[in-house]
Parts: sequence; structure tokens; C-alpha cells
Amino acid sequence: MREVTVSRFVRAPPSVVRPLLTPASLVAYEGSFAVRAVDERGDATVVTAGAGGLELALRFEERADGWYYRQEGEAGPFDAMETWVTVEPKDEGSRVTMRSAVDLGLPLPFSGRLAAWKRRGELKRALSALAADC
Repeated sequence: MREVTVSRFVRAPPSVVRPLLTPASLVAYEGSFAVRAVDERGDATVVTAGAGGLELALRFEERADGWYYRQEGEAGPFDAMETWVTVEPKDEGSRVTMRSAVDLGLPLPFSGRLAAWKRRGELKRALSALAADC
């Protein structure tokens, strides 16, 4: 699996940023899929998202410093994908970091780089959208 990390300073304190980061908003902020359903399952939230003919499930678990989520099942653009989102105080705002590990599961050269490139773009879009909402 390839890892990518994107970080951004947001001019709002964690007390403002954290409530904006929900499972549904994270999917929407990434910009690749529309949220179709949100299902609370005890200690996790499962978001069903889709675009075109593709539908996938993402399992979110809240952490003390943010969120952890992963693609569930075999449906989705990646063979495997997991992401950690952290929010920490920084100066007069917050440092939001999104780290993701992805794998296309293809035996092709550069498939790992392609997956990481696509995922990095989604993470950058998510942080830009979050910053716009702050």
C-alpha cells in the first residue's frame, strides 16, 4: 500500500473545525462521491457513497484527535483504502492532517503511484473545502 499525507493550516480553532468534520462531510469534502446513506452502527458510522455506477461503503471510527476510516468490502475504486484525519491546535487556528494508505490491487507497474496520486488529489480537495467552510 502507498501512503500519502496532506496537511493544511486552517484559521479556526479545533473547537470550530472538529464539528465540521463528520463522516458525511469528509466524503463530500473529498469531492469524488456523493453521500447516499449514513448508518450509525454502535462504535462506527458507515457511509454509503457513490458516483455513476460505482457504490462503496466507508466505515468511520471517531478518535480523540479526529477520525479513522476505511473502505469496506470489495466495491470501490481501490482494492484497499484507509485514512486518518487529525486536528491539532496551531497558533491561532488548527493544523488538519489527512494521511491515507491506498492500493489498487493491480499487478501493473506504477499502479501504486496512480492510486496515491488520485488519493492525494481527494485529500487536497477535502482540506480546501474545509478551509472554505471555516
